[in-house]
Amino acid sequence: MPEYLDQDIKFLVGVGPKRAELLNKELGIYTFRDLLYYFPYKYIDRTRFHNISEVRPDQAYIQVKGKIRSFELLGEGRKQRLSAVFFDETGSMDLVWFQGIKYIRENLLPGKTYVVFGKPSVFSGRVNIIHPEVEDKTSEQFKTGVLQAFYNTTEKLKKRFLNTSALNKIQYNLALQIQGKIYETLPPKVKDPLKLMDLKNALRQIHFPESTHLLQKATFRLKFEELFYIQLKILSLKHKRYEAFKGFVFSSVGYNFNHFYANNLPFELTGAQKKVIKEIRKDLGSGKQMNRLLQGDVGSGKTLVALMIALLAFDNGFQASLMAPTEILAIQHYNTIRKMLQGLGVNMALLTGSTKKSQRKIIHEQLESGELQLLIGTHALIEDVVSFHKLGLVIIDEQHRFGVAQRAKLWKKNSGIPPHILVMTATPIPRTLAMTLYGDLEVSVIDELPPGRKPISTRHYYENRRKEVYQFIRSQIEGGRQAYIVYPLISESEKMDYKNLEDGYELMKQVFPRFKISMVHGRMKPAEKDAEMQLFKDGKTQIMVATTVIEVGVDVPNASVMVIESAERFGLSQLHQLRGRVGRGAEQSYCLLMSSYKISNESRKRLETMVRTNDGFEIAEVDLQLRGPGDIEGTQQSGLGLNLNIANLGKDGEILRIARNLASDILDDDPRLEKEEHKLLRYHYLKMKNTEFNWSVIS
Repeated sequence: MPEYLDQDIKFLVGVGPKRAELLNKELGIYTFRDLLYYFPYKYIDRTRFHNISEVRPDQAYIQVKGKIRSFELLGEGRKQRLSAVFFDETGSMDLVWFQGIKYIRENLLPGKTYVVFGKPSVFSGRVNIIHPEVEDKTSEQFKTGVLQAFYNTTEKLKKRFLNTSALNKIQYNLALQIQGKIYETLPPKVKDPLKLMDLKNALRQIHFPESTHLLQKATFRLKFEELFYIQLKILSLKHKRYEAFKGFVFSSVGYNFNHFYANNLPFELTGAQKKVIKEIRKDLGSGKQMNRLLQGDVGSGKTLVALMIALLAFDNGFQASLMAPTEILAIQHYNTIRKMLQGLGVNMALLTGSTKKSQRKIIHEQLESGELQLLIGTHALIEDVVSFHKLGLVIIDEQHRFGVAQRAKLWKKNSGIPPHILVMTATPIPRTLAMTLYGDLEVSVIDELPPGRKPISTRHYYENRRKEVYQFIRSQIEGGRQAYIVYPLISESEKMDYKNLEDGYELMKQVFPRFKISMVHGRMKPAEKDAEMQLFKDGKTQIMVATTVIEVGVDVPNASVMVIESAERFGLSQLHQLRGRVGRGAEQSYCLLMSSYKISNESRKRLETMVRTNDGFEIAEVDLQLRGPGDIEGTQQSGLGLNLNIANLGKDGEILRIARNLASDILDDDPRLEKEEHKLLRYHYLKMKNTEFNWSVIS
């Protein structure tokens, strides 16, 4: 496509420098192309005309045809408004304007026929439309199509009269100006089997649909193209990396692995763990660098799998490192793994921001000599001074909490051959999101819990059953268990009436005077936080009152109750992560969701989902449908800013699957897109912004 569409938006008829500046700032529209790909969010049927006598204030958008009888200026100063009596042969209604009064008086004439479109309401017993769209019935200049497109705008734009109607007109001017200048972006090989609408028509129909059928065809075409090129880019990078990067071969299964398997396994491996270890071992023997994502719910045994892979690294003369997002989690990994490795003689160390200078010196020396086999830590691991002798494996836990640039530094710790990368996450990632965010990684899933673990029983309670909940907590603690109580805020906020931590702490002391209580929140110093958590872990306190800082990290097998206050305020994945803090021992555990009566339908659906299922992947799918991919934790740090113009990963999984399969078939046949029939694909592939994917060689 020629660069015609890359012209500055200010040169479009009806825009100009001032409007262009607003469109730049408010909507990120800088060029003709940006505007063309700024798609409507909904459509209203403009084929139906109502009689004024039929109009009711509870209707959505309506369209009427009639004439203005008279104007009246009402109110004073900032409350001044212009009211017009609008009538047809069946009755009359009011049209009201609070802004642009001078323009309306000069341009709308009593006695002339107009088409009025808007949302009816009622004032002093009379039906009215505030700030209606008014079109001259005789004007042929502007046709919107059968369905009226609606565009997202902002308050600033509306104040400057750039509402959805104005955007519609600017889009119409663009459509006139670019006639004959839109060229196809997909070759017949891609387009024909799927019977895709051509691009020129699809862009016309998406903004000015002539029928519902044509709108559906246009939408499918544009969604497919968007997802197809993303998949082509991701899979192409995967091909290139596979060709370009050699990997260390872990050919021996030696003393460390065999001794651990025979003597140190804390429990029999599940079928899922065995399957995953097999997949990883295949990567490690391939001579290519491994880039694998290991997904598994909280408590599914990911750390054990990662440790067994690290043992293979030691057996083959390599070092391994494990990077965790917080000091608490790094310490927990260190303590858990050290306990598991008892008797094996593996030399391991912990490196965090709190590690003393003298200790750091020893760690650095032992790392460089190769004496230190396993280094566990926080982002302190990526500092330039940390230098390995022979790093063969990098394990990254909860990777979405690290920026891609941070992860890149670990990748570069070896000169020459990069280490194998194993990324672990307890945040279940929906299939569609995984195919897009992590499409260039191989994915392994641990989808069963270790033996002896009972599913957590989840219940939803309204405020009126609080006494019942307290009695239940009391009975669990008297039976030797412990409980978490999680609040969404630290202290009272004027705007928010959620149960807050400080009040909650005081209340718990009154309700449970016989029990000892710990409190943990994000504003505490790390040492204070760790001390409080340790008291709870050691069983010296029975109740832990906390904010979501406990979401990742604390492992207390004796805790059997998780109470989440104002549960309607939390996202689904966060609720699921919090629930995963209990159920870590063999005892039956419970998650109690407390909420007020007044909750939105979306909140109700979240809580119902939590009560219905413990399956993290099902929960993630519902979360994606409710919130969309932009809000799912980690998408902005993945290196692929998921700024989709039209596709929706929560709803377009089937289109994504078709696009991915087709992209995969094409690249298997022609990895570099060098064939004549792929010339168009290569052109658009190279035009895609490289910055969106330039980190894909890292996990």
